[in-house]
Amino acid sequence: MSVAQSEAISAEGSFFVPVRGSLAGIIVLAVLGAASSVVPFIAIVELARVLLPAIDGAPVDAGRVWVIVVVAVIALVVSVGAAFVSGLVGHFADAELQHSLRRRIVRHLQRLSLGWFDRRSSGSVRKLVENDVVALHQLVAHSIQDVLTAITVPLLSLVYLFVVDWRMALAALVPLVLIFLLYPLMMRGAGEKYVQYDQATQALSGATVEFVQGIAVVKRFGQVGRSHRRYRDATGEYSRFVGEWTRETAVLFTVVELLASPIVVLAWLLTAAVWLVANGGAAPVDVLPGLLLGLGLTAPLMKLGASGQFLRNATKAQQSLGAFFALPSVAQSDSPQTPKGGSVDFQHASFSYDGEQRVLHEIAASCSPGTVTALVGASGSGKSTLAKLVPRFYDVDAGAVEIGGADVRQIASGELYRQVAFVFQDVQLLRASLRDNIRLTRPDATDAEVEDAARAAQIHDRILRFERGYDAVVGEDANLSGGEAQRVTIARALLADAPVLVLDEATAFADPDSEAAIQKALSILAADRTVLVIAHRLHTIVAADQILVLDGGRIIERGTHPELVASGDRFAKMWADYQANHARSLPEGAGA
Repeated sequence: MSVAQSEAISAEGSFFVPVRGSLAGIIVLAVLGAASSVVPFIAIVELARVLLPAIDGAPVDAGRVWVIVVVAVIALVVSVGAAFVSGLVGHFADAELQHSLRRRIVRHLQRLSLGWFDRRSSGSVRKLVENDVVALHQLVAHSIQDVLTAITVPLLSLVYLFVVDWRMALAALVPLVLIFLLYPLMMRGAGEKYVQYDQATQALSGATVEFVQGIAVVKRFGQVGRSHRRYRDATGEYSRFVGEWTRETAVLFTVVELLASPIVVLAWLLTAAVWLVANGGAAPVDVLPGLLLGLGLTAPLMKLGASGQFLRNATKAQQSLGAFFALPSVAQSDSPQTPKGGSVDFQHASFSYDGEQRVLHEIAASCSPGTVTALVGASGSGKSTLAKLVPRFYDVDAGAVEIGGADVRQIASGELYRQVAFVFQDVQLLRASLRDNIRLTRPDATDAEVEDAARAAQIHDRILRFERGYDAVVGEDANLSGGEAQRVTIARALLADAPVLVLDEATAFADPDSEAAIQKALSILAADRTVLVIAHRLHTIVAADQILVLDGGRIIERGTHPELVASGDRFAKMWADYQANHARSLPEGAGA
């Protein structure tokens, strides 16, 4: 077993520490309730033993009758009360567990590297915080009670039956034995089938979301038939799989359901009882326990079987959360350093995502305060990865990345993000007011400071056009275009006022109307800062103080735009190709 697996298992076990006392209470109450539920049936048998002889004129022990009745009533009250309280405690424990897990998830999310989020969608984080936590509801609130009832009731019933009449006990066992023999056959290959079921469900879900989100576009361009195709294929594959699995298990499933049904069980027990009485092997009163208690042996098991899918989801959620909590946190220095200045230095930095195949090789470069350093290169050259080493999305495998002479790994997280601001193409806005979105990096910022940042980011006038202005909530009464959302993130970065700025060129996918406004906002943002920009449109970096050309994770050229063009090497060819392909988008004089 690997260390990661061991840590995941340990993490799973620690989920329930906050509700350990409640779980113990649930177990005690569930066993008490299940055991008490058997007593009234035994009481009926005992009453029959006392009262039936009275038909032939035998005296009735009234005291014993009242004792049996009182015990039965008390047991009934205890059974109902214990089941109710057990369910109540289970739901309270579930609420406490969910609260505890969500707080723990948030704390662990805060300690993970930004790179972990960079490689995952918001949906995967939502799955942890919402779906996986909710899936544990069945485990805590219901399954403990169901499992203990499914064990306790048949066990006590069989013990009593074997004591009073072993022949009826054996008869009552027959349906159980048959179910236990047939159930594994019915579930044969279920592990692989469940994996296929999950895949089919995910494919259908993805196709549905894609179709719904893109319906306006495809209708506009007359491609409805094509957009339907993937959804139809996913639906057909899901239906085919479910239908095939259902047909494979239908016969055995029906047989198991029949064997467990009260009517079939009662018919079988009556047959056995009549045979015993008719052959003089037992008196009518002796077969009564088998009829009453044998009838209740299969019901708890079938209830447990019906919860199988919920239990499977809960188990998967537990494993998923365990693996999440086993993820290593970002290492924090015991003796944190404070940067002195805003310089950025790459000291022969090397990095790999998997610890084996490096994507950056001994990068050496210096970025001085008040300068712009541009990273250019083909897709996959390593420029985005290099830029993300500065705000510590990832940690280098060798060498170092320094800000103001301090290794970023030795800078406390809070201090690091006061030193580094970043604006990426992947805009992230919260479902909160525009004011709160802008001051996300400085919650204590005044309204005037927020508005000044918005003005500098060329978004103030647009915000005022919303009915609620800065109080408009993103996604509700504030619907922003991509360029407008980008300018909100620029305002956020301006408000942070960090000395180092990492910029994944924000205008790469902006519409022409937004590009000029974003460029103006960026020029204000970059003033007097150390700027590291990932360049997609080469005309935007002709005035950069330093251009680093990357290929295969290595710097193959460096210099200013005129120097690199004059050299006639890789960048010069890139610039010539860019001019040929994007001449119309170049500002006047850019190629001079």
